[in-house]
Amino acid sequence: MDTEPLMLLNLVEALGIGLLIGAERERRMAHDAERAPAGIRTFAISSLVGAVSVLAGGEPLLITAMVGIFALAGLAYWRANVENVGLTTEIALVMTVLLGGLSVRRPELAAGIGVVVAILLAARAPLHTFVRAAMTEDELRDGLVLAAATLVVLPVVPDRPMGPYATLNPYTIWIVVILVMAIGAAGHVAIRLFGAQHGLALTGLASGFISSTATIREMADRAMKAPNLLLAAVAGASLSSIATIVQMAAVLAATSIATLQALMVPLMTAGAAATLYGAIWTVVELRQRTEERPEAQQQRAFSVPIALAFSLTLALILVASAALQEWLGNTGIILAAGLAGLVNTHSAAISVALLVGSGKITAAEAVVPILTGISTNSIMRMFLARAGGGHDFALRVVPGLVLVVLAAWGGAFLCPDVAQQLISRGHLFGSISQNDPR
Repeated sequence: MDTEPLMLLNLVEALGIGLLIGAERERRMAHDAERAPAGIRTFAISSLVGAVSVLAGGEPLLITAMVGIFALAGLAYWRANVENVGLTTEIALVMTVLLGGLSVRRPELAAGIGVVVAILLAARAPLHTFVRAAMTEDELRDGLVLAAATLVVLPVVPDRPMGPYATLNPYTIWIVVILVMAIGAAGHVAIRLFGAQHGLALTGLASGFISSTATIREMADRAMKAPNLLLAAVAGASLSSIATIVQMAAVLAATSIATLQALMVPLMTAGAAATLYGAIWTVVELRQRTEERPEAQQQRAFSVPIALAFSLTLALILVASAALQEWLGNTGIILAAGLAGLVNTHSAAISVALLVGSGKITAAEAVVPILTGISTNSIMRMFLARAGGGHDFALRVVPGLVLVVLAAWGGAFLCPDVAQQLISRGHLFGSISQNDPR
């Protein structure tokens, strides 16, 4: 096979990478008071130097060329006597040489990295403004924690079943914890973007991704302290149920696709019910909205203790479900999921989905325990609505929670496999009742 055309394409790609990054640097020079020693021509030639070095002498010659170009850039700055020199252009120049060399061996990867480098260089002002003015110290810490959990902790977590009944896979559990933190961070970003401008309705929707139960408790407290915000708090509490359904789908997709497919119709019907009910109260709130807006509150993107408690709760539920399944069969899993739902509906759903992934139960058998967890969690939220928000708040929020639960169970009966499971369980409970000696 003739390699000359392929070699020529690699050189053209190296030239394109250098021109792309160099064009951004050239435009930056036009806005700076001092002229930088490296412009579009320097970057284009440097990229070609990297490619030719790999073709002519391999990696050793590439390293020599990279060191030489870096030394020449430093010498140019020294001769120009530029003060307050940054390192962005020099690092970008070295990166361009490396990308030129990479374009010979991995052209697709080199092109992608070249585009990313150009975007980062062009986004100088927005990035500086975001980090220095928009981002808070707490948000920076949360971002570092999420990055450490994903890039540092996850690779060293064991990926094998262990513990009682071999039900605990630390790697899978940690992935779910990362997903929950990421969803919470996304909800926090939505609150920062929309909460203060659009009131409690969208704040409730975004906060629901962090915790719908906590959102309802917060909205109940607002309604009790400020009666004029009752309708807005009801809208926010109702819309938080949408976030619960979406987050449920997300964690199931990351845990067990088969379980998500089995629950697709119940989740869709529950989501439709939550959306309809929340939209009604949002429209009512918009028509009667006053000029008073809720104050923006600085909150953490997610809570590390809560995330760790979530992982512990998930592990306990997995062990309890396996133990109850051994003692009581699938009925024990339903009991464990129902009790877990009082604390967190997502941890209950994930524990059941992990049982499906390990082959202990089928996806159809997972629907009833998960819906049971959703039901008990809804009961807990009804209690919080009444205890924290009073009669008027609960009278408006509780019907929506009931509607979501009924829609979820109704959607389950629309699935033949799931409906058969529900009918068989009904017959089982009926036979037990008839044989009761009392």
